[in-house]
Amino acid sequence: MPSFKERLQNFLNGDNFVSRLLGKAEAKTGIKKYYLATGSICSLGLYLIFGYGASLVCNLIGFVYPAYISIKAIESQDKKDDTIWLTYWVVYGVFSVVEFFSDILFFWFPFYYLGKCCFLVWCMAPFSWNGSQILYERFIRPFFLKHHRTVDSVVSDLGGQALNTAESVTRGVLHTLTSSRTLLAREGGQQALPSTSQSKEQ
Repeated sequence: MPSFKERLQNFLNGDNFVSRLLGKAEAKTGIKKYYLATGSICSLGLYLIFGYGASLVCNLIGFVYPAYISIKAIESQDKKDDTIWLTYWVVYGVFSVVEFFSDILFFWFPFYYLGKCCFLVWCMAPFSWNGSQILYERFIRPFFLKHHRTVDSVVSDLGGQALNTAESVTRGVLHTLTSSRTLLAREGGQQALPSTSQSKEQ
């Protein structure tokens, strides 16, 4: 099995957004892509531990690049990349719900945002064994297959109740508007009668 260094070098030598970006930086600075990548990773890691606004940086890493690649996947003819990024967003959504509760306990931990960033990068990594594929196949998919009929039933019931409530509210509003319009018409007619009688007396 190749080491982390070999995997990183293969990734940096491949045809991808990061490799192209680092290639441009290498051409301008003369520093090899491997050293630029490791230096950037170390700097980012230190910033996520000690820097201000680490939460925002971490969320940007987990959202901006996947959103950009997801749009490209939608626009492409290949449907395989759609499945890959849909899986990522499912895992990202589940993680966001879990994080809402765990964040209260762990946000003060100095390596929390570094760990979160590493987790999100693992989930979006361009490998077949990335985090989103593993978590989806081992946890989310079995849970879904076991409970999806119950969830569908609950969603259907809630949808029916919401539709009935919307119909009731709409009927109530229409009835109120009709009653108000009728009342205003009657009041307008009663005010017009005295002025008519006065004009006849004159």
